[in-house]
Amino acid sequence: MSEKRIGIVGGGAWGTALAIQAVRAGADARMLLRDGDLAARMNETRENDLYLPGIALPAGLSASLNAPDVLAADFVLLVTPAQFLRDSLKTLAPHWQPGIPAVICAKGIEKKTGALMETVVREELGDVPVAVLSGPTFAQEVANGLPAALTLACRDRELGKKLVEQIGTSSFRPYYSSDVTGVEVAGAIKNVLAIASGVVAGMQLGDNARAALVTRGLAEMSRLAIATGGRAETLMGLAGLGDLMLTCTGTLSRNYTFGVALGQGQSAADILSSRRSVTEGVHTAASVTAVAEKYGVEMPICNAVNQVANHHAPLRETIDALLNRPFRDELEARL
Repeated sequence: MSEKRIGIVGGGAWGTALAIQAVRAGADARMLLRDGDLAARMNETRENDLYLPGIALPAGLSASLNAPDVLAADFVLLVTPAQFLRDSLKTLAPHWQPGIPAVICAKGIEKKTGALMETVVREELGDVPVAVLSGPTFAQEVANGLPAALTLACRDRELGKKLVEQIGTSSFRPYYSSDVTGVEVAGAIKNVLAIASGVVAGMQLGDNARAALVTRGLAEMSRLAIATGGRAETLMGLAGLGDLMLTCTGTLSRNYTFGVALGQGQSAADILSSRRSVTEGVHTAASVTAVAEKYGVEMPICNAVNQVANHHAPLRETIDALLNRPFRDELEARL
């Protein structure tokens, strides 16, 4: 058994992939699940048959329902979906050991409060060390050991560098950043833009339209990140442009495929009811629209996604409204 221990809260595909990566990095990985049957099967069959079927779980990885055992770690990866993170932390708080870093691996903005995940963690766990892990990573590829690079953001540089060394390997390369806010905003908004990109593909509007949408979406992302205290250069990195490119084009993206199905004429309710995993961009579309209004930031693409995904707005009319917006100077529109 390794002397290094990493706890993982969440038993979905990304949580499982990160647990596998933790073992590759030389750690004993313990996953906290809510589903006792799934935990038992994972430990017995060495596979997460619900969320990551066909991927063998290595020795050194175990699934548990015992929060104190999982949280007795060098650091803990929080992989609970963004809209459920607060409730999860309320349960974990009595067992959280002082000084143990919480590494946020969820991407989103809390719908009911407009809070980023760092704020949620601090409100529920108090003054614990916090970092954010985000970037262009599909769970299945990470689980299979394919090369990936991403951002690990932490306000404490020394801690951030230490976490990079503890979780990183030659095929899983975290790059340190101090811009927690910029990384969080980027990770949340890219899911909304991926829905829009999927709609373009589903309606067969062409590659020109998708390239324009991704570029203008990046401008929206940058505006909100700067308004909330992030840095523009962060949006040009792995957590921003990198993750945006992957999620807006990759067919493994739940948000992109949700958008494709919308563009092909399916209703949002029907698409979501057929899925086991959470499509974060639907919730975040509502959250980001409210936050943008609060800060006076113009985000027409994100607002359009919110109207279609959450308020049953007609798709063709919504797209026509975007296409008929006034012409503007590109630099002015970007900033």
